[in-house]
Amino acid sequence: MTHRVALISDHASPLAAAGGVDSGGQNVYVAEVARNLVALGHAVDVFTRSDDPELPEVVDWLPGARVIHVPAGPKTFVRKEDLLSTMHDFTRFVRSFAESAGGYDMVHANFFMSGLVAAELKRTLGVPFVVTFHALGLVRKQHQREADEFPAERIDIETRLIREADAIIAECPQDLEDLVTLYGASTSKVAVIPCGVEPKQFWPIERRLARKALGYEPQDKLVLHLGRLVPRKGADNVICGMARLVNQYGVPAHLLIVGGNSDIPDPKLTPEIGRLRELAESEGVADRVVFTGRRSRELLKLYYSAADAFVTTPWYEPFGITPLESMACGTPVIGANVGGIKYSVVENETGFLVPPKEPELLAQQLARLYASPRLGKRLGRHAVRRVNDLFTWQAVTHSIAELYANVRSGTPIAAASSMADAA
Repeated sequence: MTHRVALISDHASPLAAAGGVDSGGQNVYVAEVARNLVALGHAVDVFTRSDDPELPEVVDWLPGARVIHVPAGPKTFVRKEDLLSTMHDFTRFVRSFAESAGGYDMVHANFFMSGLVAAELKRTLGVPFVVTFHALGLVRKQHQREADEFPAERIDIETRLIREADAIIAECPQDLEDLVTLYGASTSKVAVIPCGVEPKQFWPIERRLARKALGYEPQDKLVLHLGRLVPRKGADNVICGMARLVNQYGVPAHLLIVGGNSDIPDPKLTPEIGRLRELAESEGVADRVVFTGRRSRELLKLYYSAADAFVTTPWYEPFGITPLESMACGTPVIGANVGGIKYSVVENETGFLVPPKEPELLAQQLARLYASPRLGKRLGRHAVRRVNDLFTWQAVTHSIAELYANVRSGTPIAAASSMADAA
C-alpha cells in the first residue's frame, strides 16, 4: 500500500548543505527518508521553513517528492532555538496547504516543533502522525544546563507529543530508554529504527588515491573529525587527544577538522573555530590541526577514506550519522561511548568506544591503531560489512514505511520489526 506522506522538518531542509548552522543529521535524515519513500512508490511533500526570499514556495525536487517552503517568520536564517514563536504561522500554512492538496495519509514530524504541526493536523484533519525527535530536551538540559537556550516549554511540548503521537521512532536503544525513563513513554508505541547511510554516496576509496585527491602524501598520518562545529560535538577533546598522541606517543599525525558555516574556515562566521585554534595553540599542536571549512557531501568520502581513523567524541549524541559514513568508507571509528554511537560502533570490531571527555584514553586508542596497521584494516573491513548489512537508508526507510502501514491499519507497534534486534 502506498501513501501520501507529509514530512515536517521545521528548520532542517533536505536541500540545505550539511555541516552549516543548524544543518546536519536531521537534514540528511529527511532527505534520505523522502528519497527512499519515493523509491517505494509513496508520494512525499517535505515542509520546511522558508529562510530565503529567493526560494520558490514549491520545489519539484524529485519525481514524486516536493519541498514546500513555508512562510513563517522572517525569510532569513533564524536559530532553531528562536523558532517556536513562528510555529503558529507554520501550522496554519501547512493545514491550508494540506486541505487544498487533497490531504495526506500520514504525517511524519521531525523535531519537537514539527510535532506541534503534526498534532494540529491530527486534531483538525484526522491524519495520524509519527514523530522522530532527533534530540530530546531533557537530555540536552542534562548536558548543556544553562547553555541550553531552547524555551522551557520544549519539555512540556515533547511530553504532550509523546502522549498524542500514533507512533514514535527511537533512533537507538538509548533513545528508547530516555523516552521511557525521562518522559514515561509507553514502549508499545515506540519502534527503534536507526539512521542510515547511502552506499552509492559512501564507499571505500583506496587511501593513497583519496589522499592524493586532497593534496596529502601516502605516508601522512591523518586523523579526521567531521561535523557541526559547536561545543557539544567535542572537537576540543579531539584536539587534546591529538596533542597527547603527538607528544606522549610520538605519532606525527595531523588532524583534519571538516565543518563550519562557510567553505573557507572563518572564525567570524564560525566562532568555534577561533576557540579551537586557541586550544590547539595552547596544546602545542597548532601546526598539526587543519581547519578545512565546510565541504560538500560529494567530497566527504574522500576525507573519510583518506583518514587512518575518524574520531567523534560528543558529550551526547541522539544517533550520529557520521560514524556510519566513516564505516561505509572502511575507516575505523573512535567514538564517544554515548547514545547512538555506542549502538552503531562495535568495540574492537569496527572501532573503539571512549568516554566523551577523556583525551588520554582517546590518545591511547589512536596510538593502538597506529601501532598496528593490520588492526586498522581489519576494523575497516568489518565496518563496511556492518553498515551494508544493517544501516542502509533503503533498509531504514523500509522499516519506516512498515511502521506507517501498521499505524494506518491499527496494528500494534510492537508487532513492527525493530532494527535494534538485528543490530
